[in-house]
Amino acid sequence: MRDVLDRLVGWWEDGKPAALATVVGTYSSAPRQPGASMLVGPGGEAVGSVSGGCVEGAVYELGQEVLADGRPRFQRYGVSDDDAFTVGLTCGGIIDIFVEDVSQDTYPELAAVAEAVRTEAPVAIATVVAGPAERLGRRLVVWPDGNDTAPTGGTGSARLDAAIRDDARGLLDVGRNAMLHYGVDGQRRGEGLDVFVESFAPPPRMIVFGAIDFAAAVAKMGSFLGYRVTVCDARPVFATASRFPGANEVVVEWPHRYLAAEAAGGRIDRRTVLCVLTHDPKFDVPLLEVALRLPEVAYIGAMGSRRTHDDRITRLKEVGVTDAEIARMSSPIGLDLGARTPEETAVSIAAEMIAQHWGGAGVRLAEREGPIHV
Repeated sequence: MRDVLDRLVGWWEDGKPAALATVVGTYSSAPRQPGASMLVGPGGEAVGSVSGGCVEGAVYELGQEVLADGRPRFQRYGVSDDDAFTVGLTCGGIIDIFVEDVSQDTYPELAAVAEAVRTEAPVAIATVVAGPAERLGRRLVVWPDGNDTAPTGGTGSARLDAAIRDDARGLLDVGRNAMLHYGVDGQRRGEGLDVFVESFAPPPRMIVFGAIDFAAAVAKMGSFLGYRVTVCDARPVFATASRFPGANEVVVEWPHRYLAAEAAGGRIDRRTVLCVLTHDPKFDVPLLEVALRLPEVAYIGAMGSRRTHDDRITRLKEVGVTDAEIARMSSPIGLDLGARTPEETAVSIAAEMIAQHWGGAGVRLAEREGPIHV
């Protein structure tokens, strides 16, 4: 919903209902991930995308039906290869779409949700997308612990609300969307009721250490991928905002001190990626000693030649870093794309981060068989 939220809120504020179609489940090679959304506006406008074009026309018609009668719809679209006139995904995947009517009456919490998203405050939306008719479309807005004054909505069952709130906060903690399954009254081992949770967590962090030309390209790439990017270097003459327009902030500090302070302050989590580009032992050995002992980070990569890498490993072992801790590091950083320029190297680093996150093999798709998305 994030990509269409501004338009949706505009219509909501004007008192004009709109239909919101959301991807709530995907299987095999579906083109968009859960959470992707499309709007059918009060004047017939189409905003956003749920499939990259494969089923947009059918979803648009479904949205018009929802606007006409106010009843939410759940629809599954599958393979359409066998019949050119059948609506479906030519990629061979399956996509589940939930379409609901959004107005001030049906979604009174929207303004608070939009403000949270705008200010990067964490919030999750849990919507009943399958189950008894009286529960279908009911939603619970889930806030972090301690935010007891914000509007929350509800599903009509206190037991179900409690179970959803518990599970959704776990998803919100890691910034994940997911479909949850319950019994009709919230039994965790039951069946008959499906709840889609869409998490709006603050953007994940990318911290780039080393104010060099490669860092400027990596920072720009990180911003493009949706990270909140920090560049850190101990040298004030190089660590300037003007040299790193792609970064959200530039910090002048010894890298290991900065990282230790951020970790102690709870600002490093399992979504954080760390790119160590200093390739100077006086900076990167103390830094990696801290980084490799952090309990949870998504990625740790260190730049350098084979010779630099071998020297780095020796120095890390000399200060007591174990083989298991060293194994958490991607060094030399990036995938083998034959990259030469800073920009190409940034693509290489991003490719490795993506492959590690999704379990990709990093090989040419043309050389593989079977589904593209595992």
